[in-house]
Amino acid sequence: MTSASSGTGFRGGIFDVDGVLVDSPHEQAWREALRELMEGSWSDIRDQTTWTPEGFTSDVYHQRMSGKPREAGATAALEYFGVPDVEQRVTEYGEHKQEMIIRLIKDGKFSAYEDAVRFVIAVKKAGIPVAAASSSKNAKLFLERIDLANYGGTGNLHEIFDVDVSGRDFAQGKPHPEIFLTAAKELGVDPADAFVCEDAMNGIQAAKAGEFAAIGVARNDDVDALAGEGADIVVTDMGTIDVDKLASHELATS
Repeated sequence: MTSASSGTGFRGGIFDVDGVLVDSPHEQAWREALRELMEGSWSDIRDQTTWTPEGFTSDVYHQRMSGKPREAGATAALEYFGVPDVEQRVTEYGEHKQEMIIRLIKDGKFSAYEDAVRFVIAVKKAGIPVAAASSSKNAKLFLERIDLANYGGTGNLHEIFDVDVSGRDFAQGKPHPEIFLTAAKELGVDPADAFVCEDAMNGIQAAKAGEFAAIGVARNDDVDALAGEGADIVVTDMGTIDVDKLASHELATS
């Protein structure tokens, strides 16, 4: 649990999207895009790498790629598998992944985390402005496809957010706090008066580097890892977060 010495409540909530609000197909898109390249136009260099279809595991994605902008994520994967001429291949890999994820989104190959959507709605109803802050340029597409009629409301989830800084070309990616600092600035709040919800270790690192309170959302059996990066609380179900205590600048579960 964390609390502020000023005695004032939280004045802003900042939410990552992939892994926090939606179970997105990013991991599938990165994996399948590299497989298609390795079995297609890059087949001539396949034997020079350590890549295998089975080798691109969820651990590889979450530890090396999750939460990073497209180019950084592509670079991390290619370097991990020892792909030659990384700088010349990054753009092609990133673009191929983007084409695939757009198809997956349009085909509805993702789902919202109901606990997270309900938490966002509850935070907004509590009078706390909210911001979306994902490294993904696809975040808005996801949020616009989440119908609030399923949650007793109207419109889509993107419309709830007061600010959306997702997908911008920031000079520094996570674990640098630039994305969260920008969200706080556009919300008009001091970082000390805002909390960040993140599922990735580099996201928690970014939140703490920016002096935000941090809620770790453990979707991948990584409670200890998120806590180890300094998350103030870690939950597996965002419905357990005590919304009432946000008014006294506390992060706690009920």
